Amino acid sequence: MGHDKLRKFAENETFSCLLQPSAQELLADGYFNLRDHAVKGHWAERFGNDRPIVLELGCGKGEYTVALAERDPERNYIGVDIKGARLWKGAKYATEHGLPNVAFLRTRVEFISAFFAPGEVSEVWLTFSDPQYRSENSRLCSPLFLERYRNFLRPGGVVHLKTDSRFLHEYARAVCAAKALQVLTCTQDLYAGTDSIQPVVREVKTFYENLFLQQGYPITYLSFVIDHDGPFVSPRDPEEFDTKKWREAEGPRLLFGHDSAETRRQKLRAAKEESL
Repeated sequence: MGHDKLRKFAENETFSCLLQPSAQELLADGYFNLRDHAVKGHWAERFGNDRPIVLELGCGKGEYTVALAERDPERNYIGVDIKGARLWKGAKYATEHGLPNVAFLRTRVEFISAFFAPGEVSEVWLTFSDPQYRSENSRLCSPLFLERYRNFLRPGGVVHLKTDSRFLHEYARAVCAAKALQVLTCTQDLYAGTDSIQPVVREVKTFYENLFLQQGYPITYLSFVIDHDGPFVSPRDPEEFDTKKWREAEGPRLLFGHDSAETRRQKLRAAKEESL
């Protein structure tokens, strides 16, 4: 491990806005029987107020969480990620700038239900999540995860999905359609439309959002309400969601000057087909 990571991990311990729970304690009774963390149901006490709470899941370095919080001091914002070296940047900024409505939680998103009580959260943001082409249950907008969010979202609570992946966008739309969830906003090109989307959705951008915009990829946006009785279901019929079609629709993205993992897979698949 590099010295810079060790330095960041050490400094993370000094940030009061950053909570780093022990995974071992959460998993003491097994993966399918998570123990609740002491903060569950007590976030209002941690913030010192009972203002609405907004989560960003998979927040990376926390720039989106921080930017939302700076624009909206009447709500509390919590960024969640497992990478401590990434969270360091957002936690350091929030600490140095004295942002009272920002917190960060270092944990796996799979464990999120251990930290929030029913009705404790108002909104969830999913910003440029991994599309997880091969594992539906790993997609942060899958029925499995929506059930977790429903357990702590207040009635009328909103899920926002902002992504460059048309695959993930169309999948989420299909999940909503499967149970007629209330879709509030849906656009396949966030920056081309003139519809009445909240200005903050366009004004605040993540690192990856800027990266993909520079490459010319449209950014999609979907917001929906998950109030619903009964289980969520996956789209199974190709007419509901054509996995092959939307996976092939993904473009050859670059990450830090190199092909993304999906781009490499597409090139290998194309080369194999040409050789047949």
